[in-house]
Amino acid sequence: MKKFSLSSASNRRNFLKNFSLAVGTTAAGVSLLSLSSCNSNKSGEKEQNNAAQNAGGKKLGIALLGLGKYSEGQLAPALQETQNCYLAGIVTGSPDKVDKWKRKYDIPDKNVYNYENFDQIKDNPDIDIVYVVTPNALHREFVVRAAQAKKHVICEKPMATTVEDCQAMIDACKQNNVQLSVGYRLHFEPHNQRVMELGQKEVFGPVKSIKAADSFKISVKPDDWRLSKELAGGGPLMDVGIYCVQGVIYTMGKEPIAITAKYGEKTRPDYFKTVEQSISWQMQFEGGVIADCVSSYNDEAGMLYGEAQDSWWRLDPAYSYKGIKGETSQGKMDFEEVNQQARQMDNFADCVRNNKPTQVPGEMGLRDVRILLAIYEAARTNQKVGV
Repeated sequence: MKKFSLSSASNRRNFLKNFSLAVGTTAAGVSLLSLSSCNSNKSGEKEQNNAAQNAGGKKLGIALLGLGKYSEGQLAPALQETQNCYLAGIVTGSPDKVDKWKRKYDIPDKNVYNYENFDQIKDNPDIDIVYVVTPNALHREFVVRAAQAKKHVICEKPMATTVEDCQAMIDACKQNNVQLSVGYRLHFEPHNQRVMELGQKEVFGPVKSIKAADSFKISVKPDDWRLSKELAGGGPLMDVGIYCVQGVIYTMGKEPIAITAKYGEKTRPDYFKTVEQSISWQMQFEGGVIADCVSSYNDEAGMLYGEAQDSWWRLDPAYSYKGIKGETSQGKMDFEEVNQQARQMDNFADCVRNNKPTQVPGEMGLRDVRILLAIYEAARTNQKVGV
């Protein structure tokens, strides 16, 4: 795939003109890391609230790189609730956004960067972590540059559009002795944590089957980056279908062994010119477990369902920022709603501060991109693809 970079002035100008910014471990090992943190919502909250005291009370400074809808609507507000980190700086290619963000979040001039002078962030002790929130194809460039500036990194999902880019990001962070995490907020959400426990610990016996769906009716302009294969890497699968892949894997606690897939009909071919409108796929696991999944830009769905030997469970909605609901055959799940992004960022700051591994590392992001690309290959070839 042709690389898209903001390194040159012409590319940067064209990008800002045409697009708006927005948003080594095994699979089982990574998933079980997440499971280890989900004993209970209350214990998790207590751990997070006490983390600042346990580590000397220093909050780490986060710089948001890319000030699109996700940064504006979710991450920046969440950073007003975090215990272990705070919004210290911004990096943007849109000069018109700077004053608004400075005023709203009291960000000093010295902590404001653009894409040209971003590398100077290495000399700023206020910034400990850079959260990369750009279109998918740009993740590699900024993660690598942040790592070279000796800053720890959170990269929004999907980690990249190619496995090679993922590996380059992992290598850059290791070479510069900084941590790399992927923005998998649902690993810190109590209902999804309970599903990890139900599936991986076989609370109701071995898992027999899984169903997952994440879809919405997209209404962006035709030139939005989400509809560009060059920038997004694909359509709804890369955008929200990744939550289905994640949900299935953290239910099972292991990777699939094979994929089958099929593209859905394009009812708006003039709109979905380079990406799929919808896609359905099956993830096959050792032992015969099948996960049926679907993702679309022309439907409404957000469900994760599991059936085990002795019971079943269902989250619906399963992946939203708020309002997640769950039940099992024994009744409703009763968990307090949390700020997922705040918990995610607090957890990573605690990992950085105490030099311990993140439960959502770059290796997990690479694994998922590899599976996403296998889904596309299976749909393109109409053949079963090994993972």
